[in-house]
Amino acid sequence: MASESERTVELDWDDPIDAIEKAFDLGWSDGLPVVPPTVERVDQFIGLSQRDPNEILGGVPERRREVNVRTAAANAVMAGCLPEHFPVVLAAVEAMLEPEFNLVGPSSSLGGAAILTIVNGPIARELNINSRNNLFGPGNRANATIGRAVRLILMNACAAIPGLFDRSVLGHPGKYTYCIAEAETETHWTPLHVERGFSESQSTVTVFACEGPRQVRTMGGPENIVFTVADVASSLGTSMSTVGSTSDDSAVVRQGEIAIVVSGQSDVWDGWSKDDFKRALLPRLRRSLADLKRAGEVREELTPGDEDTYLQLVAGIEDIIVIFAGGEERTTCAVIPSWGPRVSSSSVSKAVRVPG
Repeated sequence: MASESERTVELDWDDPIDAIEKAFDLGWSDGLPVVPPTVERVDQFIGLSQRDPNEILGGVPERRREVNVRTAAANAVMAGCLPEHFPVVLAAVEAMLEPEFNLVGPSSSLGGAAILTIVNGPIARELNINSRNNLFGPGNRANATIGRAVRLILMNACAAIPGLFDRSVLGHPGKYTYCIAEAETETHWTPLHVERGFSESQSTVTVFACEGPRQVRTMGGPENIVFTVADVASSLGTSMSTVGSTSDDSAVVRQGEIAIVVSGQSDVWDGWSKDDFKRALLPRLRRSLADLKRAGEVREELTPGDEDTYLQLVAGIEDIIVIFAGGEERTTCAVIPSWGPRVSSSSVSKAVRVPG
């Protein structure tokens, strides 16, 4: 396989089990068995994508690493992707290597962020990428292997190897695979990619450096859901409640993005748009200065008025990513805090270049 854009390792094995074990020995695996990346299989992926195998998708300059199409194809093969999944993998890699995503930050942080890949547009349905029941769970090949390919590329091509550049204290299961689609055809809400300037007919990938999903059991109507989601999203101990200071030493929250996944029946939200939901949520995403001091985020003594002084956790509605997805049976939400402030890493969306 091509572990770097400038070096290819070619090995011959007669026995597939030996090939799998050798991949472990070479450090190509995420801890699970990989599909041997034969030259023929890798070339099949590249041929279907109609991309130059030496095309550079982007790089991590801090590590002097670049990722080309052949390297991405080898890792997609190892992850268990089908050839038709590869254009989605390519778009995800291009997105995460954009400067504003700042891959070196979330891929090396103690915070243990993973890269959530969100697929929109016709290709999500063509590839049967799961957008409904068991959204973040097992059972769907496209979700599992596309997300895993992103992780293998991070490790094998971008040097985000646990214990080396990946310094996660805990990590989370999304670092194995973290890929979903939006159920955009089953709601009146504007799809994520359309919100970001793409047409409905375009296929896109959005990458987001983030923590694991926090499931929120919600009851009642939109107002009740907003109240419950805001309470969970404003909890202490996430990147959302990390505090810095301004030039005059006043405390400010290091604001970043946050993703909210909303499941259930779309008619629960009759009369509400995505922006209505965001606008209702935004002012409730806050914590009191007193709570931040008790948590040690602000290293000062409590003073009168701290209980009634609030710091906003999210700057504006453009920093709230809302995705309609998950099972239809009940409105259950997931709150997914970002890895860090927007100035450190921003989510990025890219069009999928569909062959032909």
